[in-house]
Parts: sequence; C-alpha cells; structure tokens
Amino acid sequence: MIKAKSVYVCQNCGKQHPRWSGQCDACGEWQSLVEEAVPTKTKSGSRKMALASQVVTLDQVSFEETQARLSTCISELDRVLGGVVERGIVPGSVILLGGHPGVGKSTLLTQVVLEILMKPGHELGTILYVSGEENPTQISLRINRLLGLEQQKKVTSKASQAWKSRLIFATSTDVDQVATLIMEKKPLLVIIDSIQTMTTDELTGSAGSIGQIRSSAERLIGVAKQQRIPMFVVGHVTKEGQLAGPKVLEHMVDVVLELSGESTTDLRLLRSIKNRFGATDEVGVFKMVESGFISLVNPSELFLTEHLQPAIGSATTCVVEGTRPLVVEVQALVNKSYLPTPRRVGRGIDTARIQVLAAVLEKHCRLPFGSQDIFANLAGGFKTKEPAIDLSLAIALVSSLKNMPAPKESVFLGEVGLLGEIRSVRLLDRRIKEAGRLGYTKQYHAKSHRNLQGLLQELKLI
Repeated sequence: MIKAKSVYVCQNCGKQHPRWSGQCDACGEWQSLVEEAVPTKTKSGSRKMALASQVVTLDQVSFEETQARLSTCISELDRVLGGVVERGIVPGSVILLGGHPGVGKSTLLTQVVLEILMKPGHELGTILYVSGEENPTQISLRINRLLGLEQQKKVTSKASQAWKSRLIFATSTDVDQVATLIMEKKPLLVIIDSIQTMTTDELTGSAGSIGQIRSSAERLIGVAKQQRIPMFVVGHVTKEGQLAGPKVLEHMVDVVLELSGESTTDLRLLRSIKNRFGATDEVGVFKMVESGFISLVNPSELFLTEHLQPAIGSATTCVVEGTRPLVVEVQALVNKSYLPTPRRVGRGIDTARIQVLAAVLEKHCRLPFGSQDIFANLAGGFKTKEPAIDLSLAIALVSSLKNMPAPKESVFLGEVGLLGEIRSVRLLDRRIKEAGRLGYTKQYHAKSHRNLQGLLQELKLI
C-alpha cells in the first residue's frame, strides 16, 4: 500500500518540516516535531472529508436520547461516569482509562463486558473487544477467572451460554480495519486495549509514537460519534504517572479516568480527571479480589482505624471527592530531628502543606516544629489535595508533639490560613452530615471556632 504523504509539525510553533529533526529551526524547541499525514485532495481541489456532516436543530434532538445511558452494572463505575436520570455510559462517548501496569485496567473492562452481556435486556447486543496486547485465548483465561467455578456451573445451559456468541474478539492493530469492523458489526460497546498498539498506514512512525496515537484516536473517535457507539480506550502511563502520548489525546476524548492503587493493598480508586457528562474529580472505591472488582458502597469505613482509646497523633476529617463525602483519618508523627534540615514526609498529603502548617503552628502557637521531623499520612492509602484537611492535620501534629490525644468521636473540618485563622470549606453541611452518620458527635469547623490557637487551647493541647 502506498503511504500517504506526511510532514513533521512542531508542537510548539506549528511550523512544518519535510523531514524529522531533533530541533525546530523556527523556535528552537527540542524534540517537538511530530509526524502528521497531509490531507488528500479530490480532483476539484477540496479536501476529502472522513465523515459526512449532518446539520440538525435543537428541536430535532429528542430528550430521551440526551438522557439515555448504558449502565455498566458496576455501581462505583456508574457513579464516576455520572448521570442525572440514569448513570452510566453516554452513547457515542469515548472514555480513556489510564493506570499503572498491573493495577487492573483490563480486569475492570472485562468485568464491564461480562456484566453488560449477562444482564437481562441486552440479549440482542454484541460487544467488540479489540486487543493488540493479548490473543483471544488469554482474554478467555481472564474471563474464566472472573466468572469463578461457582458462576461457571450456573451458566452451563445453552441459554446461559448464549452471551458468549455475542462477544467478538479482534486482534488487529490497524485502526482502519478496526473502524471498518465497528461500522459492520455495530456493537453495543467497543473496548480498545490499548491505544498505544493502534497504527495507521498513513504514517511511517512505529506504534506508540505521538503521531500514530493521535491519528488512531481521531479515527476511532470519529467512528464512535458517527455510529453513536460508546468506546472504552485503554491508555498506558509513563513512570511519572502521566498518560503516555500527546496531551491532545486527553482533550479529544469525552472522559478521562485514572485507576490507581498500591500493589501491596487490594484497594483501588477510580478517579474522573475529565468528564463532559458528569462531575469532575468524582471517585469510585473498589476492593480488588480474585473474582474482579467489588464496589465499596461505604468507603469511609475503609479509611478509618478503630481505636479503643483516643490515639496520639490522630485526627479525623471529611473530604469531598467529586460529590461524595469521605471520612478519613489523618495520622502524624513528630519526633526530634538529628539532621541539619528536619524532614517533612507526607503519604497522601502534599509535603508543601505540611511545611506551611508547621510554620503557622510555630509562628502563631509558639510550638517548636522547626527542630522536629514530621511524618504525615492518610490512613487506607487515600490521597487528596483538598485544603479541608488542614485543621485535622494541624491537630494531629500538635497531638503528636505534645503526646496528648485529641478528643474521641471528634472531626475537624476547615482550612488553616497563614494568619492562623480557620477558614470555611465548600459543602460543609454535607461533610457534617456524613461525619454525624458515622458517630462523630463533636464537630469543629470555622463556624464553631475562629482561629487555630483558640481551638488548641479549648482542647487543652497547648
């Protein structure tokens, strides 16, 4: 097949180059040239359109179509995807799922496939699973593991096995072949695992290059929109945790999800980084077991530690991820430093936040944190950047320094300013309600106390 003409475009200034070079000769930026295909022209001179455009007015779009969603039958995933009347996948949407190797991306999507196919009412729909990394036998092994022995015994009848004929596997990495297959089969859902394995003959770059990823994504997104077929696309991440490939990939898709979790625990968090059809920063909490992902309806209990007696260096707060309030435990350890520069270490907490709070406590409360090592942690492997944890972190730090526990059944909600004042946080009423539901009767926030020093004196920590 004859390759389409291509040029190398600088991602910084936009200048086109006939061949690749390490540096753009226009702006001087290094490693910024990306191969792009030159659009072909018809005999009349107009550029060839990949998809026919259709003009409609607002009154031609039915209300039912705008509200219709395909449920994944996994409650926490549906929560993250969002929805008002119904929760789930919007028809024609493209969802990018990223995460470190081994975190469970393929397992989660395989579980979605099984849940949809085996749900009553989807007997006529098919699902297309395109994998450039595994063959059908390997995917079948994962399906058998997820079903388990007991479930496999229940689906031995022909009627129960009918769903298997509606699961279509494809191992092609040619994006044009995949697009043709989607238009022919018109499946209920498409899984692409992964976008880094897709290639197009229009470009000479290898699979996973910036040009190949962008061109393949454009082709798949165009087909999904035209056919109104939802699509999950798996994306690799770099060692820094960022999605591999061009940043424009995240702008092109409708939803960007991040699946995270430590290899030493079975806890998995699914975050919505971008969502055109729901709340951003929504979080779903799962427990990963041999049979797949289990949705945790009440995750606050997972992030709390049962203490028979009030614990030194521990304080409780309530954070809001998306629209969900989560009660978490903040732990701190303060110890004399034997280094020229005391250490500030945080797990799940920004180190800069620890440094600021230590400075505020030393300035306004006359506490000697400048000569202390500080270690802070959010229990359960949780991570957050919300300023609402400031007050609880400050209480935990002082509790550890003074070797005195904070009151039991107490929760601390508020941001601490540089002047030592306690500032209010958003959705305070929802946080108070969630904390009260879990038995935290003593609630400290900006409406109850104006400054940090007064609160510490009332708690008899200073």
